[in-house]
Amino acid sequence: MGHGVVEVFEGGHEPFRERAFVADQEFEFDHPARRVLVLADAAELAKAALDAPVELVGSQRLGVLRTPFAQLSEATGQQVLERLQGAGTLPPPEALEGIELPDAKDWKPRLDALEQRKATAESMGGGERLARQHAGGRRDARQRIDALLDPGSFREIGALVGAGAATPAPADAFPCGSGQIDGRPILIGAEDFTTQGGSIGVGTHAKRQRLVELAGQERTPLVLLLEGAGERVSNALERHGRAPNDLQELARLSGRVPSVCLILGASAGHGALAAPLMDYAVMSQDAAIFAAGPPLVAAATGEQIDKAALGGPEVQVDTSGVVHDVVANEDEAFARARRYLSYFGSNAWEHPPLAAEAEGPRRLDDLLEVVPAGDRQAYDMGDVLTRAFDADSVLQLQSRFGGSLITALARLGGEAVAVLASQPKVRAGAIDRAAADKGARFLAVADAFHLPVVFLADTPGVLAGSAAERSGALRAGARLFSAQVGLRVPKLHVTLRKAFGFGSSIMAMNPFDRQTATLAFPGATLGAMPAGGGGSAASADANLQTELDAQEADGPWRAADTLAYDDVIDPRDLRNALLAALATSERRRHQPAAPRERGIQP
Repeated sequence: MGHGVVEVFEGGHEPFRERAFVADQEFEFDHPARRVLVLADAAELAKAALDAPVELVGSQRLGVLRTPFAQLSEATGQQVLERLQGAGTLPPPEALEGIELPDAKDWKPRLDALEQRKATAESMGGGERLARQHAGGRRDARQRIDALLDPGSFREIGALVGAGAATPAPADAFPCGSGQIDGRPILIGAEDFTTQGGSIGVGTHAKRQRLVELAGQERTPLVLLLEGAGERVSNALERHGRAPNDLQELARLSGRVPSVCLILGASAGHGALAAPLMDYAVMSQDAAIFAAGPPLVAAATGEQIDKAALGGPEVQVDTSGVVHDVVANEDEAFARARRYLSYFGSNAWEHPPLAAEAEGPRRLDDLLEVVPAGDRQAYDMGDVLTRAFDADSVLQLQSRFGGSLITALARLGGEAVAVLASQPKVRAGAIDRAAADKGARFLAVADAFHLPVVFLADTPGVLAGSAAERSGALRAGARLFSAQVGLRVPKLHVTLRKAFGFGSSIMAMNPFDRQTATLAFPGATLGAMPAGGGGSAASADANLQTELDAQEADGPWRAADTLAYDDVIDPRDLRNALLAALATSERRRHQPAAPRERGIQP
């Protein structure tokens, strides 16, 4: 072994005892650092750097010089040697006589050191922890990245971060980099649960920030795979300088590039905060996400609760809506992410891609069997979507939250569109707080990335009742209305059977709302409120009630007569009418695309 830097990698990823061999003497130290510098006599110290003071660390006061090689004077080198010897770190110079120095022109030691460091980064938490991860039927972080991306496309950044930490952490528990999905570039990062529980160290913060920064700079979609414990406890012992963080960058990135978050295990704290800041979040059935995990909850509040009850799918998908969708396993999560991204351009400066093959017009002969003529009979609007849009193109989002309103991505004649549709089988399609919140954010995403929006209305309006009022349904409905009015993209409206009160405004029925087309089925009932309820509220006599009922039944004809609708159509012509309307707006695809002035609000 020659003079200079002696690096020893022993003990896997736990604190270890490091040995430095000099000549025939062995020096053993207990310390958390990986790097040991053994300096020879003064003549050879000219090869060592002295741009920073020598730092003494470890229980044995081990001298560690953390600067690279440089040409320095012999006298300066002698000063370093004396300091290290004075600290009891090095043997006297005579003990180092006869040791041959490596060839300064030889690349092999340097390349070997690089290979060793890369191998350490790829080893993650070590064999035992990886085995536990795999035994549970879960992939490790690197396998997840490979499973999502096109084969062989991953190129890592920051692999060597974490190697110099007090407790070394391969890739600092966050392998990340660039890759491709369906041939299109993306940026991706995955929390590595096998390394310190996937926690976020100081180096991880820098990597996460850098990844999001690159997504914005290169205008490339971003995907995060979460399974981690949040902020690393040891960060409290570190000095933190003034620096940006990834959450700030995610907020700024919003509406600039599509972003997807997959929660594939327990995700807590800082890591979990990424999910509501990203466009689309999906969790596996066995995953959980929360601001603080069960131990912290117990310590802070005394509540005893397990992960699933605290932040599993029934909480975060069904009740809170923090996560859009739940899937059975990781494979389904990866398939969902790939499919979701296929509807969008790579950034807000691009229009969405067209399908390779476009489906043309066709008559929906069985739609009369799907949609009852009477507006008080329930049906599944999802059956309308599967018939009206291109085959196998409809992707419903967040179907378990705010169920009276459907939010879906689809293709119409090969063009990606967003669909906001009433769901009559849930509360007759009445818009409650959850549905309005869901719809407002969905419209913001559609507008940010230039997807035309199709509104299919069959709603009695905003949900009535004391529970709805206490929930803030009116404010949420106003937020959805504001999002609809502010859309820059083509808007296509169809009233299928009913559109009453503020619900009709929310669903883009009002004239002068910059729609590309407004259409209605025959028999659609309209008005400020249903005739029956309105008559009762006004204490109408029999004659007045008869007039109100007649006016309601005459709704689409009166509206068409005053051009409140562009046309009243045969329901079987729904697809063809939408195709024609979309063709009217085709020139917009040839105009320059640009981001919204404001991003997408969580």
